Amino acid sequence: MIRVVVVEREFGAGGGVIAKGIADRLGFRLWDHELTCEIARRYKCDISAVEQREEKVDPTFYRLMRVFMRGSYEEQIGGSKLELLDAEQLTHMFEKTQLDLAAKGNAVIVGRGAPWFLRNRPDTFCLFVYAPVEEKLRRTTASGVSRAEAEELLGRIDNERAAFVKKFFNKNWPCRDLYHLMVNSKFGDELVIDMVLHQIEALNNVQAPALSAR
Repeated sequence: MIRVVVVEREFGAGGGVIAKGIADRLGFRLWDHELTCEIARRYKCDISAVEQREEKVDPTFYRLMRVFMRGSYEEQIGGSKLELLDAEQLTHMFEKTQLDLAAKGNAVIVGRGAPWFLRNRPDTFCLFVYAPVEEKLRRTTASGVSRAEAEELLGRIDNERAAFVKKFFNKNWPCRDLYHLMVNSKFGDELVIDMVLHQIEALNNVQAPALSAR
């Protein structure tokens, strides 16, 4: 039975909107920006600092981690100062948090390494959302940024995601064998959501007889 949906996405392809639609239709909880907030809550740091570092590899990581962990104050746990974390430790934070969320079920998790962290869970459906460049530019400029800014964001953010995946998982992004479905969002968000729900229903129908036969 599918209890978790993972949505990986190209920047500007509408993955976040589609993830929300899937969550609403299934009655699952959405973990997109909410996941960033949960990491910040668990590790007592600023949300903006998590946003600056997630799905990225940066040579200035140690300097930025001081902001991530302390902000403008010294955080205390059990009377001792928090240690400065490196990129690998931050990745482990995301892994542990996502595994916790997946164990509870009824979750839609967007990006942030989730296809890799949850790849061995039979109750997890993995989706990759992509789109042609012009469609991604259309969606991005509709949010209020200029075309030049949109072009820069499209190139930079997906390059950062690819570098993150290469460094921590030694895979090329997107790694196609992780996904149950890779879909072009150009044809409309509702159509994509319908396709995903149909695939999930089909998987549930296949899994149910197999489980009952054990």
